[in-house]
This record gives sequence, structure tokens and C-alpha cells, in this order.
Amino acid sequence: MMMSVDTDLIRVLADPLRLRIVTLLARETLCTTHLVEETGARQTNLSNHLRVLREAGVVETEPCGRYTYYRLRPDVIASLAGQFAEPAESARTAAENKRACP
Repeated sequence: MMMSVDTDLIRVLADPLRLRIVTLLARETLCTTHLVEETGARQTNLSNHLRVLREAGVVETEPCGRYTYYRLRPDVIASLAGQFAEPAESARTAAENKRACP
């Protein structure tokens, strides 16, 4: 039985800038200033994307003085990756299955 994939989370991660942010946060915890430097995005645009990621549960925040640090929640990414494990395995085992055309 196939699991349903979290399409809302896929939509969140489908944006190129948000995916770039996730990739950067996979390597280290960063503040908004670091993310602006790394992505070249404007601070207001970046903040909007970070809000979407935070609301989706992909990142969490850590206030530090006047800065806010962002940290990736690996469990959320791992859960999404796990949702693709079954279809990937099915595709491996069904590679030779081909339905005949009528």
C-alpha cells in the first residue's frame, strides 16, 4: 500500500530560494544576515521565505540578542524523504513491468 506524500511540504520546498535556504541550513545554523549574504536575496524577501519554512515546521528559530538564528529540523526532512522510500523501491522492483497497449 502506497503512503501519501506530504504535498504541502513539497510545495514549500519547491521554491528555489527556500530549497537553497534549506540546503544552507543543513550545513550550519545561520542568522538572517548570513542567509542574505549567502543567497543574495533581499532581507524582506528572505524573511518572508523563512516565515513560510517556519510555519511549515521545516526550520526553528533561536533568538540571540538582536539576531534570530535559523536551524533546520532534520526530522521533518527525513520524514519527507521516507515518504519517497516506498515508491522508489516499487519502481526498482517494477522496472521490467510494462503494461501492453490495447
